[in-house]
Amino acid sequence: MQYEGNILKMLTELCSPVHYKLPVGDQLVDMNALIGKNIKMQFDGRINCISCGKQTKTSFGQGFCYNCLQTAPEASESIMRPELSKSHFGMARDMEWAEKHDLIDHYVYLAVSSELKVGVTRNHQVPTRWIDQGASFAIKIAKTPNRHIAGVIEVFLKDHFTDKTNWRAMLKNEVLQDFDLPAEKKKVMDLLPAELRKYAEPDDEVTAINYPVEKYPEKITSLGFDKQSVIEGTLSGIKGQYLILDENNVLNMRKHNGYFIRLEV
Repeated sequence: MQYEGNILKMLTELCSPVHYKLPVGDQLVDMNALIGKNIKMQFDGRINCISCGKQTKTSFGQGFCYNCLQTAPEASESIMRPELSKSHFGMARDMEWAEKHDLIDHYVYLAVSSELKVGVTRNHQVPTRWIDQGASFAIKIAKTPNRHIAGVIEVFLKDHFTDKTNWRAMLKNEVLQDFDLPAEKKKVMDLLPAELRKYAEPDDEVTAINYPVEKYPEKITSLGFDKQSVIEGTLSGIKGQYLILDENNVLNMRKHNGYFIRLEV
């Protein structure tokens, strides 16, 4: 079969294992069904901005043209650094957008991959955010009424936890052992000052995430359409937003948001 169109990051559903679907144009491709099969993806050089739709020679910030990188609300600096959000003061690139995305409940969480990571996500992005990062386990530690406060808590905890995912270790399934997330959450509460501790999330449920992977790579070779127009191989698994191919090759699908791809399976 053949699919053709602009791609976006894979849609996910928390199952055991996670169920992945890749948007290709107007179609959704069941990627789990392709594991163990040979796939071929061809890039024809066309990229469309995921915000305005205009064709762009270069993709910025995982899918934007340069103008939208500078002006679109979904590309603002508070996306990567939530503490910089000023929407609670009525200041944003687009206040209507901010009311739906910044001025809503956010969670601060701890996630387990190769080490413990602290992060922030919107309430409706649980567990999608954890899956996209390739986390194996996660727990909510705080619930805040807006993005800024969640970012302040995250910044405070960066002295004690990393806020980055080691993507190479994640893809090799080098998962941290001997951890106790509820216990770590209690430690977090002891670290936080009283004005932030009041946002503590009472739910101590730990979410476990299993990924559809037949074989993890021993080494990592990262592929990309900017360097090669055709990528082909046997799909051996999916973790985070990465396709794991044979010969230790991996492809970050989210990095190629807006790329026009022809997929043959």
